[in-house]
Amino acid sequence: MGGRRRMRRRGGRRGVGILEPALLLLLHHGPAHGYTLLEQLGDYGLGDLNSSIVYRALREMEAQGWVRSSWDTEQSQGPPRRIYHLTSLGDEVLSGRIDELHRARGDIDNILGAYERHMDEGEGDYH
Repeated sequence: MGGRRRMRRRGGRRGVGILEPALLLLLHHGPAHGYTLLEQLGDYGLGDLNSSIVYRALREMEAQGWVRSSWDTEQSQGPPRRIYHLTSLGDEVLSGRIDELHRARGDIDNILGAYERHMDEGEGDYH
């Protein structure tokens, strides 16, 4: 039963581990407003993340020097909006995070392959 509770708690955090590389990749394409980034995250399966999580991540990445922001006073109707830009440090971090994702994908593929082989063998209590 404890395992189920743990799984439910983590369910709300789905995608948080890939949020930073996804945001960095989007900014690699060019500067963007936070709202635009929120919309584009859907392309990576992260469209259901709470906007406060995304804006918090952007602020943390700015504090670490991975992105910088400026106020866009010309393009918006209404109050100025922040526009986010990737920094050279952010570009380096993106490269490292992509390497980490490649390694994680290899680990996931190994686990999935082992599970599928186990299930194909059809032995054990849970088949």
